[in-house]
Amino acid sequence: MKSKILLILVVTSILFSFKEIRLHISTGSEGRFDVERDLLLVQFDCKTDVDDLHTAAGLVTLLSYPEYSKVNFHAVAGTYGIQDGLYVPPNELFQLAFKNNWTDAHKEFSKAVKKVEREVKKTLKRGGDIWIAEAGQSDFSAAVIGAIQSDMPEMDCKSRIHIVQHSDWNEEVTSPDKLKYVQQTADYRKIPDGNAEGNGTPGFRSPGYTDWQTKIKDPQLLDIWKLAVGLGTTYNGKEGRYNNEAVASGGVDFSDLSEVCFILNIEDIKDTAEFFDRFGG
Repeated sequence: MKSKILLILVVTSILFSFKEIRLHISTGSEGRFDVERDLLLVQFDCKTDVDDLHTAAGLVTLLSYPEYSKVNFHAVAGTYGIQDGLYVPPNELFQLAFKNNWTDAHKEFSKAVKKVEREVKKTLKRGGDIWIAEAGQSDFSAAVIGAIQSDMPEMDCKSRIHIVQHSDWNEEVTSPDKLKYVQQTADYRKIPDGNAEGNGTPGFRSPGYTDWQTKIKDPQLLDIWKLAVGLGTTYNGKEGRYNNEAVASGGVDFSDLSEVCFILNIEDIKDTAEFFDRFGG
């Protein structure tokens, strides 16, 4: 009898420990996104590469999947840094994809900071963390974090605000003081570049890939992708904008979505084809 009781106690202890480990994985500075509490901010520079248009379509495709449909998210356009070149207007696409769940930092930067700060404070006050996918530079993130530190000086931003960046170029054209600031004040994570495959994160830059047209079954998502690809073709390389060769070849580039995949702990996706196999239907 004693041996049975001892066995039950050991098993209970193991299960409890396993539960604690799982809790640590899903929350905290070493974990990933907690769908019950956290806020996902996806910030698009839209200058001067059209890949952000494809990334926006990829984001809404992913978040339409039942497993991720309850993710609390907000998109921000115009979060660029100090790079030269013309802006790629995403408004028509963002309105179709995100409805009113997005903010235009290109039009009114300060107003956008205040709006996003309000959403961030709501999440922080109810115990959630902030996850920022930098589909661009960190200048806007620095402004939001600065506002949070001013209004909530007791907040430990280093453990509660997580920034994920995948691109060396994005860092190079972030205002140096702003990049240093977010690296020092937030939980700043640099992951392998989403433009390449086989490096530990998904490779979502695929010249000549057109199978999305048959893989996507939802008519609304298909309309979003058609608009994203159409706008991408319209602005790619035009008037001095960056010429994205993957887009020029008729393919897709939503490489910035690798950051969202990391945040949601699905960075095991290999490439574009696997993404549409999993989330297109």
